[in-house]
Amino acid sequence: MSPLIKSFLQVCVAASLLCSQTTSWAAPDKQLRLGTLAPKNSLYHRQLMEVGEAWRAAQGGNAKFVVYPDGSQGGETELARRMRIGQLQGALLSVVGLREIEPSIAALQSMPLLFKSWEEVDYVREKMRPAMEKKFLDKGFVVLAWGDAGWVRFFSKDPAFKPDDYQKMKFFAWGGEADQQEIMKSMGYTPVPLETNDILPSVQTGMINVVPSTPYFALASQVYTMAPNMLEINWAPIVGALVITKKSWDDMTPETQAAVRAASDKAGAQIRTKARQEVEEAVDAMKKRGLVVNKPNAEQMRAWNDLAEKLYPRIRGTLVPAETFDEVFRHLKAYRAGKAK
Repeated sequence: MSPLIKSFLQVCVAASLLCSQTTSWAAPDKQLRLGTLAPKNSLYHRQLMEVGEAWRAAQGGNAKFVVYPDGSQGGETELARRMRIGQLQGALLSVVGLREIEPSIAALQSMPLLFKSWEEVDYVREKMRPAMEKKFLDKGFVVLAWGDAGWVRFFSKDPAFKPDDYQKMKFFAWGGEADQQEIMKSMGYTPVPLETNDILPSVQTGMINVVPSTPYFALASQVYTMAPNMLEINWAPIVGALVITKKSWDDMTPETQAAVRAASDKAGAQIRTKARQEVEEAVDAMKKRGLVVNKPNAEQMRAWNDLAEKLYPRIRGTLVPAETFDEVFRHLKAYRAGKAK
């Protein structure tokens, strides 16, 4: 073998070894990145941390997980986008973000004054759950857990009791919900589209003066300090789910999937139970710090119910697909008939 050929082969072998070592060294560790608007150290954040820990323990090796709370990865529309492009593997979303994936989910949150109790919400959700989860799977997402975060109530700078009182005010509205904003405008209200992180400064500057919010969020975000009047009305439930991309789910071993499922089932149950308790606890805490609770009388409540009845035909086929809208009413009718018996 000539010295030239021998030298060439040595270089090739060295390059091959270096390439092999570099490839091994550069192989990325398994990562699970989850996003949420929920505040750090809140019930929701803690439950996500437990799901992440279950995944890490089952995955083994150098697996790492990160939970991004406080909307640090953007609003819910942005979280859905980040999952689609692989920057996040999962997110805990309300219907605002979930409908970016599957619009029919809006039926659980976008129909005001329809649900009279959590029992009705649970019944309808469980009836619709299998088909709904199949729709998410078809869109490339796996639903791991269902939860909720309390009832939407209206927090405003000035006292208000009936629908007409709010027509002179400016409402916070989710930036991605153009259809809802158009419906509000057609009914004489003024929506101002913003992201969640913009709510408090916008109330402070007067850009908005009404925030539809759960009591827990109003307390955690300190919205009630700028909008200290709360209308005691269960406008709509905030319903949510923990979803991950099908790609990240398929990358898990069956053992890891089983561990994540178990942790997610536990997290969903904890979120539903604890979140409902925290509604009244949050209201009590805010009342001690100056919150004024305004309860509509019977006549004013009739005005709210009349408004909801006028909204339903506008919601059907726009915010909520007509078929899903009708399905919710069928399930509610069946539940109430059963209760009556």
